[in-house]
Amino acid sequence: ASGGRLIATGGCFDLLHAGHVSLLRRARALGDALVVCVNSDESVRRLKGPSRPIVDVTDRVEVLRALSCVDAVLVFDEGTPVRAIELLRPDVWVKGGDYEGGTLPESEVLAGIGAETVVLDLLPGRSTTNLIKEIR
Repeated sequence: ASGGRLIATGGCFDLLHAGHVSLLRRARALGDALVVCVNSDESVRRLKGPSRPIVDVTDRVEVLRALSCVDAVLVFDEGTPVRAIELLRPDVWVKGGDYEGGTLPESEVLAGIGAETVVLDLLPGRSTTNLIKEIR
């Protein structure tokens, strides 16, 4: 509303770890505000299987909101954040490096609103799936 550069990113953010925090800090540095779009519990189950998420959406949102680099959190129930992107109309959409080179499901809506897509490298060896395997 004040004319700043809005950055948005999305994901499950189940078992928040250093890789998530690094990505969010670097995403926030690209603009004036960062909105994190978070998959709902049901959306995570559809994407990751019946044993996920480990942490429910209420707690995931609370932890994300506590990070100084995060200005707002928006929960979405769909399999992709397309509706959230249409609502937010960010200037920049940030994805983690694991998506580099692939076509994003949200590419069409991003092009339609004129948003830039930025792919940020992930921290090596940091993933929720690996963390869950180590715990088990």
